Amino acid sequence: MDQWAGQGETPEGSLEPALRSSAEVAAGDGTLADSEPALYSFPAPRRGGAMHDLRPHSHGYRPAPPMSTTSLQPPRAPTDPRSPAAWDGTRLLTRPGLTRVPAVITAWFWVIKVFTTAQGEATSDYFVHLPQVNPYLVVAGGFAVFAAAMALQLRVQRYIPAVYWLAVTMVAVFGTMCADAIHIQLGVPYWATTAAFAMAVAVVFWAWHRTEGTLSIHSIVTLRRELFYWAAVLATFALGTAWGDLMAYTLNLGFLTAGILFAVVIAVPALAHRFAGMGPVLAFWFAYVITRPLGASFADWMGFPTTIHSALGWGHGAVSLMFTALIAVGVLYLAVSRVDVEPGRSPLPKLT
Repeated sequence: MDQWAGQGETPEGSLEPALRSSAEVAAGDGTLADSEPALYSFPAPRRGGAMHDLRPHSHGYRPAPPMSTTSLQPPRAPTDPRSPAAWDGTRLLTRPGLTRVPAVITAWFWVIKVFTTAQGEATSDYFVHLPQVNPYLVVAGGFAVFAAAMALQLRVQRYIPAVYWLAVTMVAVFGTMCADAIHIQLGVPYWATTAAFAMAVAVVFWAWHRTEGTLSIHSIVTLRRELFYWAAVLATFALGTAWGDLMAYTLNLGFLTAGILFAVVIAVPALAHRFAGMGPVLAFWFAYVITRPLGASFADWMGFPTTIHSALGWGHGAVSLMFTALIAVGVLYLAVSRVDVEPGRSPLPKLT
């Protein structure tokens, strides 16, 4: 430090300005200035990079041990998500990391998605209509399994097909139970529940886009974005359930006719994206909403008695088991082939 004495400035990167108080440490003998309290002192740099406490020892204070200048650097952000420092409220929600959703949207994604909607519809109908079981207990049990599946999904550190699709399936089951309970138990008409859930979907998308600036599934690399994603998934499932029932019951189209109609509608975003310039995010969520009434309509057509809208009468339990087996086969294929994991994109690039 001697070569800088009397020049009125310090070299770039020097620690001295940050280490001296407004009452300057005396330059000569290391004692405190007259205006400086005896208990208030700052370490000053010495040659060789070591830092020593300059407080007078007449008051019984022991000198502080030498401290490396590197210890003055701010701690790095923890990279281990299990580190206690990583569970800071804001950092927990916004810290980029591994994606837990599919990185590549293939035809397998849409096929399994439709299977989950059909399985959720059939499973909900089976348990809710059991005469010996209280429907409120069924909904409570469905919520418990749904919460457990979501906790597992948010606990893993990367995309795992079995865990992800278990969460989607339980969203389908619980979302169907909620939509049906509002109509059956509370007597709310389907047109009202459809309008209410459509508003809920709009609110979720608005809040998500306002907060994050995007609705893309490929940007879900933080916990906050993933929570928005699952809120949107749950809301779209409930909307699709109410919309499908509105078409089948209120408009009296029947299950099969409604299913064919939704099969035609789901082709609209694909064609509009390919030939009319529809944005990929809008096309994705358009199709995502339609998968719910599409799968549910065909599940109802297979499961309800033949006396109701010319259904096939296979039974809700049998239909639920059939689609559960189909989901298992599809998820097993994804786990083995990894076609929904894009090379070099797990983890996805960090956001700025």
